[in-house]
Amino acid sequence: MAYNQAKKLDDLLDKRKCNKSNIKYISVTSGKGGVGKSTISANLAYKLSKLGYKVGVFDADIGLANLDLIFGVKVEHSLLDVLKGYASIDDIIHKVDQNLYLIPGDSGEEILKYAQNNIVESIIDKSSILDTLDYLIIDTGAGIGALNQATLKASEYIIVVTMPDPSAITDAYTTIKINADSKSEIFMIINMCKDQSEAKSVFSRIQTIAKKNIPTMNLKFLGGLESNAAVNRATRNRSLIAKVEPFNPVSVELGDIALRLHNEVNSLEQNMLSDRKGFNSFFRRMLSYI
Repeated sequence: MAYNQAKKLDDLLDKRKCNKSNIKYISVTSGKGGVGKSTISANLAYKLSKLGYKVGVFDADIGLANLDLIFGVKVEHSLLDVLKGYASIDDIIHKVDQNLYLIPGDSGEEILKYAQNNIVESIIDKSSILDTLDYLIIDTGAGIGALNQATLKASEYIIVVTMPDPSAITDAYTTIKINADSKSEIFMIINMCKDQSEAKSVFSRIQTIAKKNIPTMNLKFLGGLESNAAVNRATRNRSLIAKVEPFNPVSVELGDIALRLHNEVNSLEQNMLSDRKGFNSFFRRMLSYI
């Protein structure tokens, strides 16, 4: 009996080892700034963590890295410090909440010079924290810049955030079209809408155009977030709307979006072989596309 119990424990540990580094990489992006992309990234990560998953948020918005402000935390080091050899990858990770971790990016573009530098191989050692994550939410910059596109190509899943504004819709479609070369499926969130009907209408318009011009692309609607003054108030106070006002309609919908995302991703994973590795592999892959 003792042998059988020990065998079961060994089998369980073996399964955990096999699942190690099985991170799901999800980039949140937008065609233009000002649509609430970073706020959604932070709150979506929080909601996923509340579902019981271990979640990391990587601030890849080079030039405007600000997730530390949105989370209301003070960080002393960034990924650039790791690349320079001033800190280890685990040194810069900030625990925001239970099961929720922030990997700070950098607000300068100096990080780009490491794209062709072998120093990445020797400095970014395997992280004891990152390689046990279930999800890594990557907050990219807005637009179609080289670094943004490299990040999106390196990610397995993309969420495009837009709003009911003609220019924002046009830019969102451009982002979708450009990424059609590397992705056959993209998720969408419509932010700052009047109601769910408007959100669905905006998504339907984009979906119709995409079906006509990009027949290989499958767009999926994750949900709409209605305009709400409480969101801006929480952001100004450096707090998460999903945490400080959990029963606010936006917070409730964010929870629904997190659940839909989890279900969609895991449904997709059942139909594909995963050769996923840890954060180091993702970061090197991202830089290789620049």
